[in-house]
Amino acid sequence: MVIPKKKEDNQKDFKAVLWASADKLRAQMDAAEYKNLVLPLIFLKFVSDTFVEHQKKVLEIVSTPDSDYFLGDDPKDHQEALEDRDYYTQENVFWVPKDARWEELRNQAKQPDIGQRIDKALISIENENSDLRGKLDKRFGAAQLEPGILGQLIDLFSTVGFTDQGNSGDILGEVFEYFLGQFASAEGKKGGQFYTPSHVVKTLVAVLSPDKGRVYDPCCGSGGMFVQSERFIEAHGGERDAISIYGQESNPTTWRLAAINLAIRGFSADLGQEPADTFARDQHPDQKFDYILANPPFNISDWGGEKYESDVRWVYGRPPVGNANYAWLQHMLWKLRPGGQAGVVLANGSMSSNTSNEGNIREEMVRKDVVEVMVALPGQLFLNTQIPVCLWFLTNDKTQGGRDRKGETLFIDARKMGTMKNRVERILTDEDISKIANTVHSWRNNEDYEDIAGFCYEAKFEEIEKNSFVLTPGRYVGAPEEEDDGEPFDEKMKRLTSLLKEQQEEGAKLDEQIAENLKRIGYEF
Repeated sequence: MVIPKKKEDNQKDFKAVLWASADKLRAQMDAAEYKNLVLPLIFLKFVSDTFVEHQKKVLEIVSTPDSDYFLGDDPKDHQEALEDRDYYTQENVFWVPKDARWEELRNQAKQPDIGQRIDKALISIENENSDLRGKLDKRFGAAQLEPGILGQLIDLFSTVGFTDQGNSGDILGEVFEYFLGQFASAEGKKGGQFYTPSHVVKTLVAVLSPDKGRVYDPCCGSGGMFVQSERFIEAHGGERDAISIYGQESNPTTWRLAAINLAIRGFSADLGQEPADTFARDQHPDQKFDYILANPPFNISDWGGEKYESDVRWVYGRPPVGNANYAWLQHMLWKLRPGGQAGVVLANGSMSSNTSNEGNIREEMVRKDVVEVMVALPGQLFLNTQIPVCLWFLTNDKTQGGRDRKGETLFIDARKMGTMKNRVERILTDEDISKIANTVHSWRNNEDYEDIAGFCYEAKFEEIEKNSFVLTPGRYVGAPEEEDDGEPFDEKMKRLTSLLKEQQEEGAKLDEQIAENLKRIGYEF
């Protein structure tokens, strides 16, 4: 008896097979260049597939007598209706002009100018869909590729029907996220600039629990924070329209990736008029936000700090010119509406550094009571760095979002959590994420919260002051309690000393054997 595969297994195979097939062509180009070609091409296939699928629905409603849209029995009228864009835009289906449809490109795939044809197709789609204008990466014509490579990619993706896999938007979103992770792994350090591991994002989202209002990421990469926020809302029975998405990204290619990543999921997002540096050209200067989630680049020294001496954002002190960590933290606090919450990923050094005024800024943040929760995470969570990271959770009003928590900060030491996915990458499991999030929520809401030695601790301001305003959780949570194994102390010591004696005797015998072997070959030990 053959057991049919589950839907999620089919989707997993679909993603893996698609990647494995496409990855065979990566030897022809740099990983970063490959990403910039493959993802827009996948998007092009998706919008064409969904357009053609909707054409079938349009044909059905205009040719069925019982339909409100019935146009009569003339097939010519039916065919004309298929090219009426109103039937598509009213259903939020991207309008795809004839010259941009996949079959047109597939028929021309072996032509030497296929790169230019793809670029023209993308321009046509942008011109017809204002949400995409300026957001699609059009570099196919200029790509330095071996003859036939683009044709091979088109042939490969022609074997995939996104509308055959269920909800095409969900499937493409899964494929897109899967490919982003694979590209980040392939690119190593550079890949981390646009991709935050989903399990780290899930942790931020689970703690903040964004359910409505404005969500902002000032360094949004490829948009993973927004995707996980939407998933959280849907998983908890809410409506995705309850949140408004705002983001900013300085890298033009990554900015376009974010736009595509959100567009395929049907999100309406404001990523600013253009890719821009957040400190120099805030794309949302007059906006305040309910939730901020961010993974800014760690410890960047060339952020232009010398240009912002009297910036209004530096409420807690001027950040050092040589490190942007506290510039990011203060920018996010400045962008919070009253009672808003922020979750930020930073390097562990940010919790204790005292160089170049950072200690003074951290002290002022604690004194002004904006640091709510600190979480130390294990190393090897990121593809672009092996250093351990931490999560800062900030708020400008500890009387909202739970009980009155003024003068209190929760510390969580999660450095021993996580499971090794492979030799170099650790992931936080759903159980790990739930444990962290549930601890925070029970503390915020006074729901059976208890300090757990070695894991979590509620500290008052006076304790943090005694620790010179260092915010490393290990200073506060203490050591985990040892479990009593029931063996009396005297008996345990006798057993252990006897074992030590046996091991020492065995070690002495091994030393004698080594010395004898060396002597045989002419070396004295």
